[in-house]
This record gives sequence, structure tokens and C-alpha cells, in this order.
Amino acid sequence: MLQFEAMTRIGVYIQVPFCQTKCTYCNFHTGVVPAARFASYVEAVCREIRDHSSLLEASGISSPADLTVDTVYIGGGTPSLLDPRFVGQMLQAIRNSFSCALGEVTLEADPETIESEKAADWAASGVNRISFGVQSFVDDELKSSGRMHRAADVYKGVAILRSLGFANISFDLIAGLPRQTEASWRRSLEELIALSPEHVSAYIMEIDEGSRLGLEVLEGGSRYSARELPNEELMADFYGLAQRELKSAGYQQYEISNWAKPGFPSQHNMKYWRREPYLGFGAGAHSFSGTQRWANVHDAAAYVAAISAGQNAVESVDLVTRELALEEELFLGLRQLAGIDLGRIERQYGVDLDKKLFRLASRGMVEREGNTLRLPADKLSVSNEIIVELLR
Repeated sequence: MLQFEAMTRIGVYIQVPFCQTKCTYCNFHTGVVPAARFASYVEAVCREIRDHSSLLEASGISSPADLTVDTVYIGGGTPSLLDPRFVGQMLQAIRNSFSCALGEVTLEADPETIESEKAADWAASGVNRISFGVQSFVDDELKSSGRMHRAADVYKGVAILRSLGFANISFDLIAGLPRQTEASWRRSLEELIALSPEHVSAYIMEIDEGSRLGLEVLEGGSRYSARELPNEELMADFYGLAQRELKSAGYQQYEISNWAKPGFPSQHNMKYWRREPYLGFGAGAHSFSGTQRWANVHDAAAYVAAISAGQNAVESVDLVTRELALEEELFLGLRQLAGIDLGRIERQYGVDLDKKLFRLASRGMVEREGNTLRLPADKLSVSNEIIVELLR
């Protein structure tokens, strides 16, 4: 039986897999269900949190009572669809089940779901950070992607949150939406900067068969504006423009897809990139102890049925081998602009990476400064290719 180290500070992730509609580019395990099903799902999440020790032990995982939770991230899906009392119930279940020193409690929200009374209840329950699914400030791009909100909803939502004292707001943008041009991407960046969120996540559009849009592109179809996507070269240009504009506006890039004003990096997400432990609750939620990774069943109905019957909902448990841990150290570490401590990794894993690094460094693909290894700023958009070559 493998376990967390005692007195470990961990993050907790809660998955809420419900949306108002399925965006064309979405490849997540989410669904559109009647609001009447929300209560039973939240009840199951609260029960999983309360009974986490016994449920995990049934899967060969031990979770001691002296874990301290310092970050919570409620993601999805669209958690802001929930009645705010459900958010409060899940957070209270965490407080009742763990020692807590909550510094950052994030709720993902779609702009059109923000209402004054609802947001006030979020704040009262302990939420202190809102992650906004903005994606674009251009209504035509939002429509073509199946988004429910419009740019005006972003402005309205931010005004409500600021009036209630929310001082940590994050915006998501996507580079490469259908019908997006350099001019429209620049406009989205300019409007984002004008609203001055504390944190920005900017993602390059992924094309894979897991989304309706991705499958349509791969099959050569035209639905979902599949033939109006910017090409890969343009997407890379958009990313470079985001780097320059956000830097000029005072944002510090600390990870490939993330920028923050000083003092506002996502403390919860940093746990993922630093390979720190976290527990996930809800359908499809993932967890990591340091030596094991495990995941709950993705289907929400199957998840609720299992937890309601007093069974664990764990679908898979994987041992993190030494070889896999090294790959994760390199892959996740090089996503961070601070880079990785190469000396520590070589000592800890008994490897010598000099030959590979020399080859990559001679081509300008990596930078080495003493024991610190990082990707050059102008190579972040092709980071996956560089990391794959390093891992060969």
C-alpha cells in the first residue's frame, strides 16, 4: 500500500462535469444535463470527500488524516451553473474532513452565469479566485465556437465581481478559434488588458478527434466552421503576440500557457507542474500522491451510483515508476519559465543528460545557466517537440 507523506500540504480539485452547451472545440468529459441532477451529484462529491480515507484504502491507497489542504480548485465543466449553496456544501465538506489552511479557492465560471447574489454567496462560502472562460472578445468567434456568452457578458461579470471585492480573477483565451485573425486576436488581447485581470491563461487550439470541431477538421469536413481555422503558423504568431503584449502590460509568464501579475500565479496549478500531491473528487477527477496516480470513472451517473452505494469510484490506479517520474520531471518542469534544477534531477535519477542537451542547445532549443535548464522564450510554442526529443 502506497501513501502520502505525513503532514503533507495538498491541493484539492473538485470536478463538476456539467455545461449549458458543448463547445465545438471541447474534448473534456462533460455533458449537458437537467439541473435536477446537480443535487445528487454534489451529495456524492461531499460523501466522497467525507469518506475519502476508507474509499481510497479499498483501492490500495492510504490517505492519512494529517493532510493539510491549502488550495481548492472547482473546475469543469461549468461549476458556476450550480446553485451557490452546493459550492458552499462542497467547501464545507473539505473543511470538515481535512486540516485546512486555505489560501486560494478557485471557481471556474462562464461570464453569462455571473449574478450579484450568486457571486456574493461564492465569496461568503470562501471562494476568493474566479477563473473566467472568456476565450475571445469577438462575438463572431464566440458564436462559431458554440459559446453562450458574448463580450458584453465579460464586462458585466467583471464589474459584479470587483464590486464584491474579488481581487484575483483569471481570464482564459484561445488562440486559433474559427474565424480568428491577427486583428481580432489583437483586439481580444487589448480588451483583456484593459480589464486587467490578475491572471491570464492563453491556449493554442488543439485539433484532435475528441472534439466535434477536431474530428470535423481531421475528416476534411466543413461543419463547425472547420475550414475557417487559422493555420498552425498563424496560431504560433498569435502566441508570440500574446507573449509580447502581456509582457508589455506587466504580466509575467511563468508557464507555457500562463501569465500573472506579480504575486498572482495559480498556486493550485503550480502543484501539478511541480509534481506536488493533490486529491481529486468527482467524476473523472485525477489524484497524485507522489508515487501513484489514480482517476475516478468519467461517467457522472456511474460515479454517483458507486459513491451512493458506499463504493469507491476509482477507475484506474497507476504506479509512478522511476522512469515515468523522470519523464514527468522533464516534461512538467520545462513547461515552467523558471526551468528545472538539472543537477538535482541527474543526482536523484542517476542520469547524465549532457549529450542530449548539447545537441539541443547547439540548435537553440534549450538554454542552460549553471544547473538550471529552461526552454528559450521564442521556442515555447514548439515545446512539445523539444521535450519529446529530450526524452528519446
